[in-house]
Amino acid sequence: MVEASNDLLDVTAGTFEADVIEESFRRPVLVDFWADWCAPCKMLMPVLAKLVEEYGGKVRLAKVNSDEQQGLASQFGVRSLPTVMCFRHGQPVDQFMGVQPESAIRAIIDKHVERPSDRIRERALAKLEAGDAAGAVEDMQAAVASDPDHHVLRVDLARALLDAGDPEGAEAQLNLLPMDVHEQEAVKQLRARLVFAKTLSSADLPTLEQAVRDNADDPEALERLAAAYMVAGRNEDALELYLKLMQRHRSYKENAGHKGMLAAFEVLGPRHELVNRYRRKMVSLLY
Repeated sequence: MVEASNDLLDVTAGTFEADVIEESFRRPVLVDFWADWCAPCKMLMPVLAKLVEEYGGKVRLAKVNSDEQQGLASQFGVRSLPTVMCFRHGQPVDQFMGVQPESAIRAIIDKHVERPSDRIRERALAKLEAGDAAGAVEDMQAAVASDPDHHVLRVDLARALLDAGDPEGAEAQLNLLPMDVHEQEAVKQLRARLVFAKTLSSADLPTLEQAVRDNADDPEALERLAAAYMVAGRNEDALELYLKLMQRHRSYKENAGHKGMLAAFEVLGPRHELVNRYRRKMVSLLY
């Protein structure tokens, strides 16, 4: 048995709120659901304890005896032992089951332990939410420079660059990410937004609308207006124009209407009502 400390302790239903939930607002808390009869649990425990000691107070390990604390195990849906959950800011944010290599556990901890660049990132995201994209870009560039292997920073920098009107810079940042990161939803959405940003001209929305009124069958004018509508949040208007492009100009830019429609679906998300409706319309045109 590993000696209890502030970084490694046994928790019960009565102490879980203070020792795990509240503590997770200060640092990540690994919760190890184990049992005395479980041989893999006994193999994993010293690995977890060693890692917690190495992180020097940046992470806590809370051990839950699942036989004695069946309510806690049931509450968090524990079905096999060992199960280890990582809590951060009051919620379980990661987990694994069974004995894992030390490197895999370290990778999970590294995702959630506080880094010096986190404070810069928080400041940058606040500026982005307030509409100061240029200020956010400056801060995110500093964060990336200080922590270049923290890939979420580069994703945030790409988003700030896109909001600041620099789609080429945003695309360059995304191209620097490892291939596995490209499958993350945030990156897919940014790639989709790039489709619209790179299509837009310098003209404002009324000018683009007038161009379509002047020549309603001009595929370039239709595509630019559709992109402008997506950027402006007029999603259904954009989807209607992409549908029109598909109907009338299938050969334009190798079916730009279809590509724009798919990018719009990516930005809106699979559960959006417009996505379901316009996917059916798109499929009827394709087949």
